[in-house]
Amino acid sequence: MDIQDLDCVITGGGIGGLAAALALARRGAKSVRVLEQAPALREVGAGLQVSPNGVVVLEALGLANELRARAVQAQAVRLRDYSGRDVLRLDLSGMDRPWYFFVHRADLLDLLANAARRAGVEIVTGTRITAITPAERPVATTAAGAEVSADLMVAADGLHSVARPAINGAAEPFFTGQVAWRAVIADETAPPEAQVFMGPRRHLVSYPLPQGRRNIVAVQERAAWQSESWSQTDDPANLRAAFADFGAPVRDMLARVGQVHLWGLFRHPVAPRWHQGGLALLGDAAHPTLPFLAQGANMALEDAWGLVRALDHAQSLSGGLVAYQHLRRARVTRVVNAASRNAWKYHLSFPPLRLAAHTALRLGGAIAPGRMTGQFDWLYGYDITQV
Repeated sequence: MDIQDLDCVITGGGIGGLAAALALARRGAKSVRVLEQAPALREVGAGLQVSPNGVVVLEALGLANELRARAVQAQAVRLRDYSGRDVLRLDLSGMDRPWYFFVHRADLLDLLANAARRAGVEIVTGTRITAITPAERPVATTAAGAEVSADLMVAADGLHSVARPAINGAAEPFFTGQVAWRAVIADETAPPEAQVFMGPRRHLVSYPLPQGRRNIVAVQERAAWQSESWSQTDDPANLRAAFADFGAPVRDMLARVGQVHLWGLFRHPVAPRWHQGGLALLGDAAHPTLPFLAQGANMALEDAWGLVRALDHAQSLSGGLVAYQHLRRARVTRVVNAASRNAWKYHLSFPPLRLAAHTALRLGGAIAPGRMTGQFDWLYGYDITQV
């Protein structure tokens, strides 16, 4: 099979969709179009972490230097008790690839979109897809009633994917019993590290962003929740009240929050099937993950490269899509499960158990700091460009 023979359509102009479009265009696909429902490529104020396994994809796409120019390079991940007391500091400089960056999502989207356009990708905004029909040549139907077909259609349409149920049937997600707030504040003093404050049934993560900003994600356990929207706003006073018993470092941060978004955290199973005919799922459409390993964007980047790599080595499009799922499914399942387990570790509420766990982390960091960092080698040391 020759990628140069393929007309390609990507539904969804997020990080995974744009990375896949760029990779396909760089491989010489006949045509590549991205259909995005938003009127413009933008993301409301949110940061993300690009770990080494994601950076290697951006490097292979020729964008690593641009990422560095728009991001803050992380030096450490620091775990702290909710009082503010240090529990464990993981020094990232000792990794084989100490490429860990904090970036605003809008900046990464802009970087990918500009590179895609330079490579000849057509990006069409304001196009909402209401249905996708899997077939040898799949068809997407827009809200305006138009039909778009392609040899290869990549559904990078996120958590509420139209394509996923078309391949796998409908499946209801389940509420994890947790909600999350996200906010960005002005803060010139934020150190170049991710800080995780762990408290009873709650935790808060913060890290710096360029231009003197700090990203905040705060998670609380709750009994029930209705909406899975990422765009619902909340009163900052509710966030401050939920973390009022946390120490001064957290209270000082939250005192500066002027606008905050709130969403419920739902668990979706990894899709059993990622492809049908010429249609393939990518990113959250195939494997939504909870935000407790900061791997959503990184898994989407890995998917994008893995898809094109599988097609490169295939005798047919269908064979390439089979190879793509085989390459990616076990990897993302492990990441999704690890992210789900982290919430329990962060939220220990029984004081003796929390004390014992934090003491073990402190001793591990003091006695064998390299081993503590090395437990993430399976995650950060993975290089999809060399698999």
